[in-house]
Amino acid sequence: MKSIFKKSTIFFAVACFLAGCSKKLEEHPYTQFTAEFLKTPAGFQDALNAVYSGMRYDYGPNGALAITNVGTDEWTYADQPRTGADGDVLNLGTYTNLTPSNGAILTPWNRNFGNINTANAIVDLAPEVNLDENKKKEIVAQARYLRAHLYMLLVTQFGAVPLDLGSGDLTFNKVPFSGFNRASAEELLVKDYQAMIDDLTYASENLPDQRPASAFILSKAAALHMLAKVYIFRAYSPAKQSTDFESAYQAAKKLIDNKALYGVDLLQNFADVHKQGNDYNKEVLYSVERIPLNYVNNEVVNPGSDFADKVNIANNMFNPDYTSIEVPAGSGKKPVSARTLTYGRPLRRYAPTRWLTDVAFADKVNDSRYDGTFRTMWRASSAEATGIAVGDTAFVLASTQRIADSLNALGKKYRILPPSQWYTNQNTALNIYPALSKYEDSLKAAPNDVSGRPYIVSKFSEVYLLAAEAAIQAGHPADAVSLLNTLRDRAAYRPNLTADQLTARRNAMHVTTSQLNLDFILDERSRELAGESVRWPDLAMRGKLVERVKANNPDGAANIQPFHVLRPIPKSQNDNVSDPTQRYQNPGY
Repeated sequence: MKSIFKKSTIFFAVACFLAGCSKKLEEHPYTQFTAEFLKTPAGFQDALNAVYSGMRYDYGPNGALAITNVGTDEWTYADQPRTGADGDVLNLGTYTNLTPSNGAILTPWNRNFGNINTANAIVDLAPEVNLDENKKKEIVAQARYLRAHLYMLLVTQFGAVPLDLGSGDLTFNKVPFSGFNRASAEELLVKDYQAMIDDLTYASENLPDQRPASAFILSKAAALHMLAKVYIFRAYSPAKQSTDFESAYQAAKKLIDNKALYGVDLLQNFADVHKQGNDYNKEVLYSVERIPLNYVNNEVVNPGSDFADKVNIANNMFNPDYTSIEVPAGSGKKPVSARTLTYGRPLRRYAPTRWLTDVAFADKVNDSRYDGTFRTMWRASSAEATGIAVGDTAFVLASTQRIADSLNALGKKYRILPPSQWYTNQNTALNIYPALSKYEDSLKAAPNDVSGRPYIVSKFSEVYLLAAEAAIQAGHPADAVSLLNTLRDRAAYRPNLTADQLTARRNAMHVTTSQLNLDFILDERSRELAGESVRWPDLAMRGKLVERVKANNPDGAANIQPFHVLRPIPKSQNDNVSDPTQRYQNPGY
């Protein structure tokens, strides 16, 4: 979709629902589009492009990253959390003063309903579009996948959300609407899940078998992945059905067992999945695309300092202050004082918890995923430090004290920092910690710039995790063993290992049924998916958020409460509802 994402205009007088309108809509159009335009082949395609483009708000910007990563067992706020917009990142991380005005929470709420309405338009108006029927069915299937995905993002954050945007359930609304159709949240949640499952089932039957090799146009693989995930989420919810885990297992296994048909596979090396230049590999089912160095088409106003719009700023948000490390300690010499394109801007918004680096990734020898997830070595970008030239190793984060002591005993010129010196909010002497490397981008105009790389949304590896979890919960855990060991065999791989070394490492990584439960699955999800905007919903939807934050995240442990498994309905939403009886708020807020 690289060439078409610029067209994200709303082509008609879309409903005011949740968009900050009051009872009366005042318009001053310079170019007027109506619903009739959507009935033309060009308008029909442009509407689909707009929904694709709208997904950029959900994958990559500041708010989207914050609500899905921060305040979990994996990620906490770092020393420069955003404190504007009613606490934004800081309050998400501490679970204090988390109010309906929090700026990050507004991201999905303000953006996704309009795109859902556009998807509704595509589905509703399709019969009136003069287009080849097969092409039309494929566009509708893409719209239905995207609609389900947008609803999934809303339901995982807020619980039950309206299907009726002013003209009836899942119906295109063309008139201003200031209501909030959420009466009987319990019944609505049932309808939400069924709508998502119906859409994804249709998409899994009508999308192409495979996506193009160099574009993330949706395919059956992406739909089967999301269908399995939605079944699993419903299985843990009040809307659960007794067959949900088995249905999730069957959807995931259909994709795994027919991977050649669907054009997907696991890569040999875990680190290659997120490697720049390999963004369109077979393991990635769907990504939200941007275009390198094309900020206009990426809908970015100021690539160097933009924290709004549709940016992909992930390449800067997980960075420590690598520019502040002195080599040797106390010398005042900072060999990485100059920011580089690869290392990016050290924004210091999010930091890994010690649970993530020390416990989830406890095995850093047999399991390659720690090294494939984090940067722990920085090279000099200036010649400040004695004996260290530009390009030489400047400092290293050793994974254990023993390794640090051994390296220091060798008299290395570069600095070795053991885990005891890594930054946490309780240990602030040095502002350094392992940096998430999955989003590094060396193809930018300047180090501070946002990224033009696609943002990965779904991977084939997660399908194995979903299938394994479903098998465990459906009562046939033996089927989970081979699925998990397939992933762990891949995780044991490193280039240049001998066959005997690889076999030994794989054997050390293998699991048995006695080890398998939900907590093991969640740990394994961290090892595969850390930092990929899934962790907060992963924990919240499975009823594990409070327990695991209390156990593994000291910044949120003291304040998190059971009601925090849902976000507050934004204040701006309720302020703009004209009927007081339709102003709803989630418990605890």
